[in-house]
Amino acid sequence: MSDASSTLNIPQLVVIVVVSFLIFRWYSSASPAGNNRSQSRNGAPRVNPAAVEQIALMFPQLNRREIMWDLSRNGNNVAATTERILGGRGLEVPPPSYQPPMPPNVNRASSSTPTPPKPQNPDLITRYHLENKIKDESEAAEESTSKATWSQNKSERQKILQKRREEMILAARRKMLEKDKANSAPTS
Repeated sequence: MSDASSTLNIPQLVVIVVVSFLIFRWYSSASPAGNNRSQSRNGAPRVNPAAVEQIALMFPQLNRREIMWDLSRNGNNVAATTERILGGRGLEVPPPSYQPPMPPNVNRASSSTPTPPKPQNPDLITRYHLENKIKDESEAAEESTSKATWSQNKSERQKILQKRREEMILAARRKMLEKDKANSAPTS
């Protein structure tokens, strides 16, 4: 009997090399923190910018760095972060060594020319076009004493609410002017 069964031929050798390569690659790519395979350069899982934006829109009082820290710790789970916030536990302060990765569009935005801001109305008077009502403040004061009742007609309700909003803005303006006069009187 020949000793042909104990030797390796080329196809067997190729199969062994391919299987060994796949096993090595599988072990080297497995992360110790779970299934998060996308890691930033400092070892923390990458945070989805859309998830950060979503939580920041829901809770504008929170710091984006704290949001990113919590999302990186729980695998970009927006629901878990939201539950933690709504449960009253709050978010942990990230350690000083945590440096969240910068979003890719930040570099492009800083290098491009700044876009002019949208023209905004500087105050409520110009936004709601109440300049003519300021002139007739005495009439507005008399009209504010009359109480309008709730109407079943949608357009009437809208007019009543718009009138009430205008009265509130004008009343706040009068109070501010009185307060300014009171503050300027003792200093003069």
